Amino acid sequence: MSVEKQNELISIITPVYKSEKFIEETLKCVLNQTYKNWEMLLVDDCSPDNSSKIIKKYADKDKRFRYIKLKENSGAAIARNTALENSKGRFIAYLDADDLWDNDKLEKQVNFMIKNNYAFTCTDYEKITEDGNSLNKIVKIPKQVNYNLFLRNTIIQTVGVMVDTNIIGKDVLKMPNIRRRQDAATWAQILKAGYDCYEVPEKLSYYRVVSNSLSSNKLKAIKMNLYWYRKIEKLSLFKTCYCFVGYAFNAVKKRIYIKK
Repeated sequence: MSVEKQNELISIITPVYKSEKFIEETLKCVLNQTYKNWEMLLVDDCSPDNSSKIIKKYADKDKRFRYIKLKENSGAAIARNTALENSKGRFIAYLDADDLWDNDKLEKQVNFMIKNNYAFTCTDYEKITEDGNSLNKIVKIPKQVNYNLFLRNTIIQTVGVMVDTNIIGKDVLKMPNIRRRQDAATWAQILKAGYDCYEVPEKLSYYRVVSNSLSSNKLKAIKMNLYWYRKIEKLSLFKTCYCFVGYAFNAVKKRIYIKK
């Protein structure tokens, strides 16, 4: 039986903050998905720009777009957790407001997961510039990522992640309330619970490298990664150093751009 006949709903989780430059393109890439049984939960983290107007324009025409506004600015973790609490789908997919998917991303990924009975997967992804141009870098996920590998190589990227809540409970998906690395901490929670992440062996997602974003500040990224190791994962000093060396090596490796 095909996935379409099984009629499995996919809930797409999207935090929104200062996203007016990119959000319409992101909404369109969801609207153009070949897999039609989805809902997109867009959680407005008190964004001061026109993001809400753009979202509401789409939500007025298509009820699959669900707009939720937080009472106060709370960060991406709370925004994603709010979306998760309000989600209705069996499958949870993550898409930040400036990232993109190929039109058949949802269809291919959910078929792959059901066929193989995988609970946690991530597609390969391409890095693009702020203007949407290719950086000629496709990041390939290892075929299978466990907890210890992930600590040394935080390669699982939010834009490519999908989780089956029939296998992994939503409590495991709840993000810790930290301003950075909340996504990595969540993937680590899933991995520690015994669910390895499997590669969808195809480039289906696009991660936008935005200047002045949290992820573009390398010093803050290093500090937050060390905080994650010590305070969230509670690693020993020795294991923190061991994992950080692997993280640094793989971070440099991911930034060496090659021809597609």
